[in-house]
Amino acid sequence: MPRLVRLYIRNVLIGFALSAAFVSGLLYTNVGNLWHLISPSDIGWVALLMLFIFNGIVFAGVQFAVAVMRMESDDDQPRGGRYAPVPTPVPARVRVAATDRH
Repeated sequence: MPRLVRLYIRNVLIGFALSAAFVSGLLYTNVGNLWHLISPSDIGWVALLMLFIFNGIVFAGVQFAVAVMRMESDDDQPRGGRYAPVPTPVPARVRVAATDRH
């Protein structure tokens, strides 16, 4: 399996684990009276599943984005191209012919 696919699968699993922790924290702390809205309903499991899946998609995407942005790259050394001109501190003398304005 390619390394990028393994990286993606690992980060998706981490994102869904974070989603499970987040949703369980929401229900444990009863944010917005969420536990009391879900628990007595006979289709409360649908709301719980939707919370888990949609938060899992968000957390997996963020986890994968962070993992990709943290990938190491060696862009510090120049690899060719045009070199920037080096400024010289010596002023250049320019001759200008005088003209009459009459």
